[in-house]
Amino acid sequence: MSKEKILIIEDEKDIVRMLDYNLKKEGFRVFAANNGEDGLDKARKEHPDLILLDLMLPEMGGLEVCKAVKNDTKTAAIPIIILTARAQEADKIVGLELGADDYVTKPFSPRELIARIKAVLRRVKEKEKLPEVFKIGDMVIDFSKIMVSIKDKPIELTSKEFELLKILIKAKGRVLSRDYLLDTIWGFDQALEIQTRTVDVHITTLRKKLKNESKRIVTVKNYGYRFELDSDED
Repeated sequence: MSKEKILIIEDEKDIVRMLDYNLKKEGFRVFAANNGEDGLDKARKEHPDLILLDLMLPEMGGLEVCKAVKNDTKTAAIPIIILTARAQEADKIVGLELGADDYVTKPFSPRELIARIKAVLRRVKEKEKLPEVFKIGDMVIDFSKIMVSIKDKPIELTSKEFELLKILIKAKGRVLSRDYLLDTIWGFDQALEIQTRTVDVHITTLRKKLKNESKRIVTVKNYGYRFELDSDED
């Protein structure tokens, strides 16, 4: 069953209810915003795996939201599928030019939309796929064997520490919030109960074990962490 999070930014309640029901039936985790500003805020805090974005939003329009998502380093990598009416043909093209990954024309069938969501997520996963062995500086991470070494000396990490390191590397320099790390590593249900201090404690122990390579884990004040890649790794 899928664990991906989908953010719906849509002001029509009936459409949100229909999407919520069908997406949850497919195993997705779903949350929604009924306006652009709230949608942007949730995108930054929750790090969804994909955004469904209606173009006809009140006040802050869908195109403006799309542009803001793609211009923010914290959210730029999140794929977007725009929901558009037939009369919005020109806006659809602009949305794709701004960085949206796909579009669906209203009215649409849930089956078609879900098929498109899965196709976009497959493309993203393929793009973000990590090599079996990742080398940076003096550190070598073997993802298939779940092993880390520095200067050929094995480093013993707990499963949570290894997952933290893996997720940070996979983000390719993007900042990940504490809430996102809690959700992804400790689980969605637990994330509400576990204090964000848990992430900080694990980061501290991970840094100690990585020694000189710990400088690559950069703290972003009041938000979270990112992994600093070498310039030739970007």
